Amino acid sequence: MAERVMSLDELNSALRDLHADLLRAEVASAGLIDAVQTQHRESARNLIHYVAARQHDLRPLQASLAAYGLSSLGRMESIVRPWIETVIETVDALATGRPRHGIWGDLDGGTRLLLRNRDDVLGAVHGHDDRITHIMVTMPSEAADDPGLVQRMGAAGMDVARINCAHDGPAEWARMIAAVRALPGGVRVAMDLGGPKVRTGPLEQGPKVVKVRPQRNDRGEVERPVRVLLAGLVDAPLAEPVEAVIPVTWAEPAAARGVRVGDELRLTDARGRARELRVLTVSDAGVVVGFDRTTYFETGLQIEGPDAAATVGDLPEVRQHLFVRAGDELRLQRSLEPQPATQVGPHRIGCTLEEVFTDARPGERILFDDGKIAGTIREVTPDELVVDVERAGAGIKLRAEKGINLPDTTLRIPALTASDRANLPFVAAHADLVNLSFVQSPADVADLIAELEALDATGIGITLKIETGPAFEALPQMLLEAMRWGDVGVMIARGDLAVELGFERLAEVQEEILWLCEAAHVPVIWATQVLDTLARTGLPSRSEVTDAAMGRRAEAVMLNKGPFIVEAIEALESILDRMGGHVEKKRSLLRPLASFDLKADR
Repeated sequence: MAERVMSLDELNSALRDLHADLLRAEVASAGLIDAVQTQHRESARNLIHYVAARQHDLRPLQASLAAYGLSSLGRMESIVRPWIETVIETVDALATGRPRHGIWGDLDGGTRLLLRNRDDVLGAVHGHDDRITHIMVTMPSEAADDPGLVQRMGAAGMDVARINCAHDGPAEWARMIAAVRALPGGVRVAMDLGGPKVRTGPLEQGPKVVKVRPQRNDRGEVERPVRVLLAGLVDAPLAEPVEAVIPVTWAEPAAARGVRVGDELRLTDARGRARELRVLTVSDAGVVVGFDRTTYFETGLQIEGPDAAATVGDLPEVRQHLFVRAGDELRLQRSLEPQPATQVGPHRIGCTLEEVFTDARPGERILFDDGKIAGTIREVTPDELVVDVERAGAGIKLRAEKGINLPDTTLRIPALTASDRANLPFVAAHADLVNLSFVQSPADVADLIAELEALDATGIGITLKIETGPAFEALPQMLLEAMRWGDVGVMIARGDLAVELGFERLAEVQEEILWLCEAAHVPVIWATQVLDTLARTGLPSRSEVTDAAMGRRAEAVMLNKGPFIVEAIEALESILDRMGGHVEKKRSLLRPLASFDLKADR
């Protein structure tokens, strides 16, 4: 049913009531507004106005205003009070027939503040003139020793280089930063603090086995024998491609020289299967053998020939896993002793964060490996959580170092870990921007500010990574706390948010974060899996191209690393450039937002 159109008098009254609520909220929050830096004062005031306005269901107002051909309030985020005052004046003019007296406030002021803050936090755009959305790129480990890769990333359009402190170390970070600083145009450096990571513990070591199998056609016939290099200690180039390299030690140093093309070498593989390996070539690089049956090489196995013998050398361990199905019992352990790999429940695996065992409660949800496995905690002891697995697809391989999410659990841990505090002096001395992971409360923000003040690092910017439900709900308070600092931004960690809040809520949650940050004039970084398939494989999916285009509504879009990262930067640069003429923020229906409440005690 269509909304009833209010009369002009009713509209006038409703708008003035809304305006009065904004003023009351401003008075009630005067202490919070006064605490922020002078440069953020108008932004803090506007944020208070926006949160107050969004406690109302504005959709009836929007429908009536649209019926009169007036602004429907769908673009008021950056300048709430002047926008509403302008609409009030326009309704007055329509009701009385008197001309408008002029706009009460500067309707472009909020946009100017947002653009100023964007440039202060993110620096200049280094791509096409029509692109105003910045591109942030995560530095791969190889960037530390490959300045040419960094140069190509810069030439492709990178505006901000992101270094994740959870990987590599100060020596590698310093080399990455040196390469970034050498780029033209002043590319910014952002460094992510690792934060308290909740991950699965280690599993027992697997066998040191390499499986090699020939390629077969649709009939199962071998198309050509598989080729494997039995490599000795001499590091020499190989003139022909092989499917695998197996290190071996010959019984006598010169024995391999007695191996001849056409010899048959014998091996009993890891499964006890007899295999014959025909010698194809012999060179300084080693002996290339061919065979047409699947073979499992294992460290320590013997290879026998007519005039020589060899022992298979050290091979990589087969990575172990738990094979978890719906209905299984999974026991999460405080101990980080390696657990056995199991194919049938009950399964056991460690947890890297001890606070989980004191803060979790029975009945709360728990998720593993980006939500691939979901369950409910049935029992909590000081050393173990017993989990009933409720969803695991057709069966999921759960490995060590996979993420654990507890969306219903309040983890009483600070965002800054001991490792983060140890890394902060380096970050403060070398980076333009510090990204605070696992931030959940204004106290976490205050903690970071105190650390930076102690380091006299007033020139570095702060980005709040929103990756949990509590962080999303406390965002207004955290922004006001962050405004006590200079340059402030927000990163939407959409992958973690989707796991924490449910994939079905991600679309609305990321919209609400965009709106709230626009109200605070705070630049937003659109992050997680943007053009991920392209960066990893060289070919994008259609859905991720659309997702990248929607990132145009944020002030920056972040790419993760991958072998095709330069191509991903070039593609994103083109998408954002093309979308620049089509998309800028949004117009939306303004139902009440229960997510944000400035009066909440956080």
